[in-house]
Amino acid sequence: MANEVETTEVKANAVEPKKVELTQKDRRSVCWRSTFIQGSWNYERMQNGGWCYAMIPAIKKLYSKKEDQREALKRHLEFFNTHPYVASPVVGVTLALEEDRANGAPVDDVAIQGVKVGMMGPLAGVGDPVFWFTVRPILGALGASLALTGNILGPILFFLLWNVIRIAFMWYTQEFGYKAGSAITEDLSGGLLQKVTKGASILGMFILGSLIERWVSIDFKPVVSSVTLSEGAYIDWSSIPNSVKGIQTALTQYDSGLALSATKVTTLQDNLDSLIPGLVPLLLTLLCMWLLKKKVSPIVIILGLFVVGILGHLIGLL
Repeated sequence: MANEVETTEVKANAVEPKKVELTQKDRRSVCWRSTFIQGSWNYERMQNGGWCYAMIPAIKKLYSKKEDQREALKRHLEFFNTHPYVASPVVGVTLALEEDRANGAPVDDVAIQGVKVGMMGPLAGVGDPVFWFTVRPILGALGASLALTGNILGPILFFLLWNVIRIAFMWYTQEFGYKAGSAITEDLSGGLLQKVTKGASILGMFILGSLIERWVSIDFKPVVSSVTLSEGAYIDWSSIPNSVKGIQTALTQYDSGLALSATKVTTLQDNLDSLIPGLVPLLLTLLCMWLLKKKVSPIVIILGLFVVGILGHLIGLL
């Protein structure tokens, strides 16, 4: 009886392991390091070196064993690439996932990498229009207008405003991602993390697929047919005066459907575009994905594309 009482007291007095938490100081250190996310950019895994460098303070805080730290570093050396500023919310979510994993939550490597890959695609499409095409030109125009009047505040104002906006955006979106990531991992038993990972991956693949037409370009040069047009079907440049009025006349005739020359040349690319626009770029992208799945090095694929492009141009195919 006495032994049972002592055992009960020991269990009651047992202290649960202290939960490891990332302080605001830790998260600020990660945010500062994420500024250099493109410091070791490479063609194989792109921003992975800078990403791993940013995560080091959190990894040291969360994992006390060297083996666990090494595994975490390997986990964050996988492929990563997005706009350098909008990487911050992804960093925040990843910090939350790593924190919960360090405290015993069933968060595996696949879940962490899946969330990173699923978020980086959609966010990459947001970063360029917002920062490079909107905020920076506006601030540049403001600074340039002051500089043109001889005011030294022009470049200073541009530098200060740009960095205040950039740093504030990176910090607050990282904090937002950190809090959102914590909320996600609270419902692991309900499969919310798996649903978010799957949804983010689908959305990311959808965005990347829609960008194929824009970023992948292939032009087959072989001529399929060459037809001489009848008079009146093309612009008669000899009858157009060499003046502003002549340019206006030519543009008007072109808008009405007249061809620019007397010969209509149809290339292989024209025929392919008339059937299924963007088919060849899509097939090339799928081929590269298949090669990556077969563990072919991205460097080998890039060099192969260079060789094919050069040879295709020399023989007149591309």
